[in-house]
Amino acid sequence: MQSRIEEDLKTAMKAGDKRRVATLRLLLANLKNERIQAQRELTSEDVEAVLRRAVKQRKDSIEQYAKGNRQDLVDAETEELGILEAYLPKGLADAEIEAALRDVIAEKGLSSSKDVGLAMKELMARHKGRVDGKQAQAIARRLLP
Repeated sequence: MQSRIEEDLKTAMKAGDKRRVATLRLLLANLKNERIQAQRELTSEDVEAVLRRAVKQRKDSIEQYAKGNRQDLVDAETEELGILEAYLPKGLADAEIEAALRDVIAEKGLSSSKDVGLAMKELMARHKGRVDGKQAQAIARRLLP
């Protein structure tokens, strides 16, 4: 994955795509820092975790900039978000999340809103990295009144 990112960085540099170059350089720096901190080479799961953190940061920034009426910054963060999400595996759609949650609820015999945490824990374990936590939690709260 890291070599693909490095190749894409070279391509972006040749094309003069400043936003992509800046985003990929920052991502590579984050990966290098993670490798130094872990004191070992990164596994594909480690790289994916760094990517997910970067995506989450962008989503949080978009939300904050939107509250501050800074559309220029929202647009910039949205573009970076698109660049980063291209490296992640496809996440589950709402319908797939709901179906998976219904399975978990049925298997575990969950019935009340107090069980949302248990349902979320099991869902996240089964579909590691493919589920948006906020999205899944909203669906779980709807299914467990």
